Amino acid sequence: MRAVVIRGFGGPEELRLTDVPVPVPARGRVLIRVEAATVNPVDVATRSGALAGAGLMPPREVIGIGWDVAGVVERTGPGVTGLRAGDRVIGLSDRLDVPLGTQADQVVLDADAVAAAPAGTSPVEAATLPLNGLTAVQALDRLGLSPGGTLLVTGAAGAVGGYAVQLAAARGLRVTAVAAPADETLVRELGAAEFVPRTARLGEAVRALEPGGVAAALDAASVGVAALDAVRSSGAFAAVVGGAAPPPLRGIRVFNHWIHADGERLRDLAALAEAGTLTLRVAGTLPLEQVAEAHRHLEKGGLRGRLVLTP
Repeated sequence: MRAVVIRGFGGPEELRLTDVPVPVPARGRVLIRVEAATVNPVDVATRSGALAGAGLMPPREVIGIGWDVAGVVERTGPGVTGLRAGDRVIGLSDRLDVPLGTQADQVVLDADAVAAAPAGTSPVEAATLPLNGLTAVQALDRLGLSPGGTLLVTGAAGAVGGYAVQLAAARGLRVTAVAAPADETLVRELGAAEFVPRTARLGEAVRALEPGGVAAALDAASVGVAALDAVRSSGAFAAVVGGAAPPPLRGIRVFNHWIHADGERLRDLAALAEAGTLTLRVAGTLPLEQVAEAHRHLEKGGLRGRLVLTP
């Protein structure tokens, strides 16, 4: 089968579509025939060597690329229950140190990292949900706001930020969204009650809308201390990009959220997508062999939704 790998760090030219043996699912794992795999910033950080430079992954001769997947179960390993060949599924590979990722013809994942694909969605749409949806919902869970609470979401028009706005609004939170001026209509449609353009001085702008500041912030755009200034003292702050958490000033509980695979939570997200609570946004689709072009598009920025590769 074919798989996207790198054998050295650098630009998109380091990406290789290579023939490799089809993996065999061991105990507790499933083999999935890939129908769609999303391209995410973590893929760029892996390929460029940024993650290795930060000490997050050891040197490896061959590194697989890709976290999200939508596809069909081909085989199940011993001990797997609740999944069988022919099931349409979505899943997440959350390990950095792997020789094969989801950008391939087939991939093996832990069974507890897999969930049924949301009904009524295409594989391309469904593939955009696992990494970005889980990042948003897990960060919101850790922020721990109750209905009626106030939340700032930066990067609200992006993939993680957009899901965060919709999930927060569904929980009864009052969301102030930060995005480019041209994205105000979009983020309000996603559920934001207030909007602040990203060029504004956040602390002042947000406090003019929410006296005393918001109870918490989910920083999907790595704004850092400027977003922290919008949070009230003793509030909470979640950074969802590794190493982007600001210092815990004014007694604010600050944390970097590191995503983890969670099939049960993924099932919850799939149900929300089926109900129309979550909007699955696809920025574009390219064949697997054009993975380098997908990386170039992603690095240019400005995408609304995710690029998706199809074998």
